[in-house]
Amino acid sequence: MTIKIGIVGYGNLGKGVECAIRHNPDMELAAVFTRRDPETLKILTEGVKVYSYEEAESKKEFIDVLILCGGSATDLPAQTPELVKHFNVVDSFDTHAKIPEHFAAVDTAAAQGKKVGIISVGWDPGMFSLNRLYAGAVLPGGHDYTFWGRGVSQGHSDAIRRIKGVKDARQYTIPVDKALKEVREGKNPELTVREKHTRECFVVAEEGADLDRIREEIVTMPNYFSDYDTTVHFISEEELLRDHKKIPHGGFVIRTGKTGWEDENSHVIEYSLKLDSNPEFTASVLTSYARAAYRLNQEGQSGCKTVFDVAPAYLSPLSGEELRRHLL
Repeated sequence: MTIKIGIVGYGNLGKGVECAIRHNPDMELAAVFTRRDPETLKILTEGVKVYSYEEAESKKEFIDVLILCGGSATDLPAQTPELVKHFNVVDSFDTHAKIPEHFAAVDTAAAQGKKVGIISVGWDPGMFSLNRLYAGAVLPGGHDYTFWGRGVSQGHSDAIRRIKGVKDARQYTIPVDKALKEVREGKNPELTVREKHTRECFVVAEEGADLDRIREEIVTMPNYFSDYDTTVHFISEEELLRDHKKIPHGGFVIRTGKTGWEDENSHVIEYSLKLDSNPEFTASVLTSYARAAYRLNQEGQSGCKTVFDVAPAYLSPLSGEELRRHLL
């Protein structure tokens, strides 16, 4: 059985999903839906049509799972509950504080449509969340630490680009080596935001712009840079395109804890990612969970799920017998 996938949104994430489908022989791309003019969109997969977003519902008989590739600020809070009434869906909603209310909205809508919606899929939230859960269950009473980077923060880069006089920018989040070393050594440090990460900005300024003002606006920007040690480099557009065109990212989830009657033995669990392309890796995680959404719904399940609710076997194209033989 080939799982027919629809993609909603064709930015970096949507293109990544299209590439991921190519590497999953049990899947095929059925359609792409966009809010742009479909005639202007050229996709990589030959023979697959691009439709307007408004046409999605009319194609529900030909699609097993929709992978939603919009943003968490305004797209997914509206689109996921709307579409899960008609489709099994997977999204990458990543506003951590709002996940409970997003879950509730999607759960209600999915129950109405008797569909499965898996939300907040990616690497954080997603793979990092799973590793925090596993490690906390194995080492109760321990300490959790999450470090992000070295990698491009797309949201922070966009915040810089909105400053007057900025033509383009990339911002890198970088773990502080000293903090990372202390955690790995099991010292359980109490770390402030500033002690865990630094931020490095590469900025292309418009001709004649006030560089001192731009730098000051960046380093004092609340919620983005004011709580961090931030370095600003002004570079040419050519340098930005040459040295910073990729969107790498990654990070570490670390759990420290003790075992023994008197807590005499210390342990460190670490999970790490080093990604050349943040959106392409996120897309690959979404695609594996699309398989799970399809299988769960085929079993008669419905409602909203997160990565915590999906057994690992549902993600793999291998059968249970193959998994037990080769991976267990």
